[in-house]
Amino acid sequence: MAKAYTPGLKVTPRIAFRSRRLLPISGKVLVAKGDRVRHEQIVAETFMEGDVTPFNVASKLACTPAEVPALLTKQQGEAVAADEVIGRSKGIFGMFKSECRSPATGTIETVSATTGQILIRGEPIPVRVKAYLDGVVAEVIEGEGCVVEAESALVQGIFGIGGETAGPIAVACKAPSEEMHEDLIKPEHRGSVVVGGARVTVAALRRAKEVGAAAVVSGGIDDSDLKELLGYDLGVAITGSEQIGLTVVITEGFGEIAMARRTFELLASKKGAIASVNGATQIRAGVMRPEIVVPLADGDEAIAARASDGVLEIGSLVRIIRDPHFGVIGTAANLPPEPQVLGSGSKSRVLEVELPNGDRVIVPRANVELIEG
Repeated sequence: MAKAYTPGLKVTPRIAFRSRRLLPISGKVLVAKGDRVRHEQIVAETFMEGDVTPFNVASKLACTPAEVPALLTKQQGEAVAADEVIGRSKGIFGMFKSECRSPATGTIETVSATTGQILIRGEPIPVRVKAYLDGVVAEVIEGEGCVVEAESALVQGIFGIGGETAGPIAVACKAPSEEMHEDLIKPEHRGSVVVGGARVTVAALRRAKEVGAAAVVSGGIDDSDLKELLGYDLGVAITGSEQIGLTVVITEGFGEIAMARRTFELLASKKGAIASVNGATQIRAGVMRPEIVVPLADGDEAIAARASDGVLEIGSLVRIIRDPHFGVIGTAANLPPEPQVLGSGSKSRVLEVELPNGDRVIVPRANVELIEG
């Protein structure tokens, strides 16, 4: 049977999902191998040095730099609070003394008799990494973090914004073809991962922010709506650091596109279950897909996903990612072994895709992605 290899999105009811939870710098791991963890649980932490605030004491006390060490009321290595007196001049005949106060809270790190400056190091900044999903610690990476594993349902999206979040799944739309408007977002969606159908409007996203939803998942979005939501044009290199108070995952693409039925049905079947969502997207080298991960409850009878490892073969489910059939999901019906001449006059390896209505179209293999599951 003819086979090929192509990149793909995973939409699967069951997979052994592993998430590496690593600190940016060396620190302390707070869990052990085999521990059960919750998505909000801190699994590793470290402390980064606080910010440095320079302060010219000589200027404030109208003295020479060499006099500064003797005029300080707090010495190198001592803790100080913001607005606390840290230096006092001798004055004239013991009178008319002037004082200077600390501009920040921290520790006096250095005192210079050459420049008359001191450096105040701020409080250490805690950096904590959460488990991200409910699961089991499969591996501990000493001083760095751990790997959390869980049998999960997994949906990867085309595009997303916002970082990691979690919440129970709530379904706002009745069908994958229904547009997601603001009137579908309810106060009870606070803290939830709200699943829509087709295009989500900017008004709906704003409403989701107002009610405090954790995330919104829908089939499509207009580029103009995205720009209006963010207030700027988004680059294509990487997303995930947007601070808008909401994570958004788009499963199909830009424009009036319905969510794939199997994706909608999978998410709808998990209504009420806790989903971990990450909108981070990287399109260039080191591709990163936005994702919705739903750890399965004990006793879930979902069939384990077949590992396809990017193998495209007859019968594989694919999504066309170029016009004129952009966003359409179909089945690979034929994989001709020889390159064929395209309408542009160039040669390329192609495949024949059977569409949901029974029609068949010929498209370059580079114009499809595999829907794994």
